[in-house]
Amino acid sequence: MDSLAFERLLVHLRTFTPRTEIVLEEVPAPQKLATYAFAFSADVSNGLIGEAEDELASGRFVLLHEPGGQDTWEGEFRCVTFVRADIDPVMQEDPLLPEVGWSWFLDSLSQTGCEFVAPSGTVTRVSSASFGKLSPRHDESELEIRASWTPIVTDSLELIKHIEGWCNLIAEVSGLAPVPEGVSAILSARRK
Repeated sequence: MDSLAFERLLVHLRTFTPRTEIVLEEVPAPQKLATYAFAFSADVSNGLIGEAEDELASGRFVLLHEPGGQDTWEGEFRCVTFVRADIDPVMQEDPLLPEVGWSWFLDSLSQTGCEFVAPSGTVTRVSSASFGKLSPRHDESELEIRASWTPIVTDSLELIKHIEGWCNLIAEVSGLAPVPEGVSAILSARRK
């Protein structure tokens, strides 16, 4: 894939519209990891407007492309993601939380029909307690998932499923209710 073909792919990827609570923004992609790169950031809100709106999660999706591939990727494309969400302090204490977070990642890709190899990553839980002048703040807990995988695609346009899978992951981590099967969400282009 040359630069012109990659640009045509990006035109297609930019058409993806997630559910309304997820706002995608194209951001600068890292330039030293591969010959070609593309990135989205995402902010997830509770879907309310004005002062009632609350950010639930945020993340970043990076698509890397190296013609001829890289041995460690096991392919020519590599998807890299970071997802962060506030979680309930009780959930943070669950010893199985890292395994659950990793299964959310794998399931989110599988549910959109993504085929992939070489998944790797970390699931981190972060707990913060405030002291001194900050002590009126409540203790905070977060879940972070950092992951990468190599998509198996016969047509590069199939990469849109991997962005959809990533959006499903960020929706799951943020605690959004799933859209029932057979029901279409009313979508609006919410981009920054």
